[in-house]
Amino acid sequence: MQDDLFGGDIPTPPPAPAKAAQQPRNALKGPQDAPAPRKRTAAAVAPAVFDDALLALGTALPPLAHLGTSSWTYPGWQGLVWEGSPSESQLSRQGLAVYAQHPLFRTVSIDRGFYRPLTVSEYERYASQVPDNFRFVVKAPSLVTDALVRSEDGRGRQPNTAFLDPQLARTEFVEPALQGLGHKIGALVFQLSPLPLAQLDRMHEVLARLHTMLAAQPRVSESTPGGVLAVEVRDPEWLTPDFAAVLRDTGATYCLGLHAKMPSLAEQLPVLRALWPGPLVCRWNLNPVHGPHGYEDAQRIYAPYDRLHHPDLSTRAELARVIAAVTRGGQNAYVAISNHAEGCAPLTVRGVAEALAAVPGKASD
Repeated sequence: MQDDLFGGDIPTPPPAPAKAAQQPRNALKGPQDAPAPRKRTAAAVAPAVFDDALLALGTALPPLAHLGTSSWTYPGWQGLVWEGSPSESQLSRQGLAVYAQHPLFRTVSIDRGFYRPLTVSEYERYASQVPDNFRFVVKAPSLVTDALVRSEDGRGRQPNTAFLDPQLARTEFVEPALQGLGHKIGALVFQLSPLPLAQLDRMHEVLARLHTMLAAQPRVSESTPGGVLAVEVRDPEWLTPDFAAVLRDTGATYCLGLHAKMPSLAEQLPVLRALWPGPLVCRWNLNPVHGPHGYEDAQRIYAPYDRLHHPDLSTRAELARVIAAVTRGGQNAYVAISNHAEGCAPLTVRGVAEALAAVPGKASD
């Protein structure tokens, strides 16, 4: 199995009518006194018209393969995910339900929780907008995943005393997500930002803290079958047998992070081998052409995210092979792709699905 797996929206009220000269109470009303017509509400977000090939691709997608994007509030996806010209605020309110109608989208990464913990009711609202077979990938809040407290410019400045705090991780992230999303949880991801050099030099201490934090969390799979805790990193120094042992011992998994700060997909696979059998969690974040600190460059070049700029066919093919092998083995695959991977996440998802359809053999029912 290892050879196969790794070798391969609200209406506005009408304006009040202008005051006319006072009339007797029993005066007859004429047409000019009719109530002002109600304003028309903004059109609801509507799904795009999907071509036959895309529909067929969705039908052929393995049931355990959950592909999707990072967030969904992009007006530039006009014609790809939705029709018309919806605003970002419209998409924030209405877009998720439309997003989930796309033939290939069975997951989405909720990234906003990284900046502020989400409430149970917020999670419940998300869950109510998607079908039963949809699964969420959710990023943990930075208050527990950043080793350094961030300043207003987003840079880490001083040690974060809440880094990997077990109680905060549980009360501010895992428990609200479990209560609000229920069985629609796919992966709850602790994305650990780059560590300062002093901590990189004492990885055994950081690994011990990570183990304590993960071990203190509820077993997600016991509350929601198919759900998993995952850890994503931004330093290659994490990728060791000791790291894999911490994940295995605590029932967590590794989130394959395709990011310019990290080694290639192939170089990250040994950690997944050590955790097999288990689900695949992958977040394709940033094309390496922009370098490890190129997020703003990618944003500038790729916006409004309506077309591909840097297709990465080899990564698509390699990722497809891993998805196929994992799903053949009866395990879930949760793959969330950012606009910053190639320029347009919906088109990258389609490319991965096409590559998956081309993998020899039948990817598990």
